[in-house]
Amino acid sequence: MTDKHEIRAEVCLATTDLRADLGFFGGTLGMCLDMIYPADDPSVAVYSGHGLRVRLEQGGGVNPTLRILTDDAGFADGQKSLTSPGGTPVELHPLNPPLELPTTEHAFVVRRLADQAPWVIGRAGMQYRDLIPSRLGGSIIASHIRIPDGGPVPDMVHFHKVGFQLIFCYRGWVDVVYEDQGPPIRLTAGDCFIQPPEIRHRVLEASDGIEVIEIGVPAEHVTQIDHVMKLPTPHLRPDREWQGQKFVFNEVSKASWGAARLPGFVSRDTTIATNTKGVAGVNVIRKGQGSPVWASHDADIHFTFVMEGTMTLEGEGKAPYALEAGDAFVTPPGMKTRYADPSDDLELLEVALPGVFVTAC
Repeated sequence: MTDKHEIRAEVCLATTDLRADLGFFGGTLGMCLDMIYPADDPSVAVYSGHGLRVRLEQGGGVNPTLRILTDDAGFADGQKSLTSPGGTPVELHPLNPPLELPTTEHAFVVRRLADQAPWVIGRAGMQYRDLIPSRLGGSIIASHIRIPDGGPVPDMVHFHKVGFQLIFCYRGWVDVVYEDQGPPIRLTAGDCFIQPPEIRHRVLEASDGIEVIEIGVPAEHVTQIDHVMKLPTPHLRPDREWQGQKFVFNEVSKASWGAARLPGFVSRDTTIATNTKGVAGVNVIRKGQGSPVWASHDADIHFTFVMEGTMTLEGEGKAPYALEAGDAFVTPPGMKTRYADPSDDLELLEVALPGVFVTAC
């Protein structure tokens, strides 16, 4: 290794109770939280302070390890790990590893609210319900997030190392401030944001009973704290791009409705496909005129959340599922389905990757 590249080091420690240690390292020791993941049920946290960087990993029985973070390819002999003469493990890791997008493991998935999946306390004290337990091989995470008691949210300026991220407000309202997007923005029920990769932001305050649907690609991605940037930033730059994607604030009050991809339904486009250059698309679907038909799609990932009303999800070779508000499903490419018996108030949130795909009826 040479000294011409930026080099950092951290001590990796095992913990049997990461949640308790967050308070200890941040409160008792006064260290700064730099990174935490996954957001829905954290198992890794990185702190810095007192001239030290510490990586806490959930799970006992692991010897303390020194991890050197660098852009170099390896130690002098090309190895990625060494052991000191006294037995201390030393590992080499990239300082800024590239984002890896796993290959999607396609599956037909139905997740019903009535099944009473547990709510887990995640980042910033928010409660998470997993809507795709298999994560489709790690390619996506879909979370139903709620904050039962409103008020200020104990959040910090942070960003996510993701390929795509959607925040859709399902109930209530939440105030969020974003880098280069002006003063705080209030997201109300039916509105949505896309958070381009690594845009700095902070959740400020929420109403009682706030609920949002959050989609992240890939499933495991890092949340990193920015201790330097202050929000709001002084400049308004609505056309700025982060890794080819623009920030989107889509308001239901300004929506226009048109024919959906499926006969018998209408939809509103949130403009996300355009503003991500086709990375992902997000539409809200309602019951229209005519009868539902059998159809398939060729999207790599196709996720749907039932926001209001009821329907029967029919899939080829599958028993029908009676669905209601709070339920979610994933349909794999090529599988024929039908949204039968839709109630008049049916409303669906549909998220697809890529944003442009073909529907065959």
